[in-house]
Amino acid sequence: MENQKHIPVLKKEVLFYLNCGPGKIFVDGTVGGGGHAQAILEASAPNGFVIGLDVDGEALIQAKKKLAPYGERYILKKGNYARGREILSGLNIEKVDGFLLDLGISSLQLAAPERGFSFLHPGPLDMRMDNTASVTASQIINRWSQKRIAEIIKQYGEERWANRIARKITETRVKMSIKTTTQLAEIVANAIPRRNWPRRIHPATRTFQALRIVVNQELENLKQFLNQVLSLLAPKGRVVIISFHSLEDRLVKNAFRNWAKEGKVELLTKKPVQPSREELAMNPRARSAKLRAIEFRL
Repeated sequence: MENQKHIPVLKKEVLFYLNCGPGKIFVDGTVGGGGHAQAILEASAPNGFVIGLDVDGEALIQAKKKLAPYGERYILKKGNYARGREILSGLNIEKVDGFLLDLGISSLQLAAPERGFSFLHPGPLDMRMDNTASVTASQIINRWSQKRIAEIIKQYGEERWANRIARKITETRVKMSIKTTTQLAEIVANAIPRRNWPRRIHPATRTFQALRIVVNQELENLKQFLNQVLSLLAPKGRVVIISFHSLEDRLVKNAFRNWAKEGKVELLTKKPVQPSREELAMNPRARSAKLRAIEFRL
């Protein structure tokens, strides 16, 4: 995990829309390996401050190494961005100048087979970003009902073959436990008629997305964050969110547009900002990224 290079997505755009500057306080709610946080600290020198949050303890270790040269200009906390109000209160901070969420799974997590996020290499069916969480992908695949598995794959993976995939999973687990990521990926691929395999992604991609969302309660956390974030912003404070699939982007887009209609915020991005060709050439994993930003008016 330590040797995997982490490339922050849409770095220049993040700095622009956060309006980084000296003396400001920012929250990186998904600090990961610290790439965005480092860029924010550079852009807010000499005395900008960053609070980095993550539920992934291993990511925080990497972030601490990267941010060490910035001394007392940052603090890292293990916690979910959905608990932003509680965490800031514990730090005696009432308002901040900007929030950043990068909702994508990190290169560090994908590169660690033992975390179970990727089907490129065999690994246990885990998928927990917080390794103290109770539910794993293995529990869902091996214990949940066929109907429930089909529902989550359809709802959170937007997978048209959800029923066939769920049936294939339950048929297989009667014969043997489904233990590894590659085993599950093969089961999913075999459940979808070959002529209907997606062209640009592996046939198991949407199923893995659905499992990860459920295991980590990703949409619930995002909704909780959106319900509280405006109350945590200083005047002219900004929120920048990078999403990687339509379920997340829809939540963000609708919240931002509703706030704009109510006169609470200014939409800084009428349409989502996406990576340039140059960035995609350097970091193909950024291809699905969509950035939206607002400025608090009140």
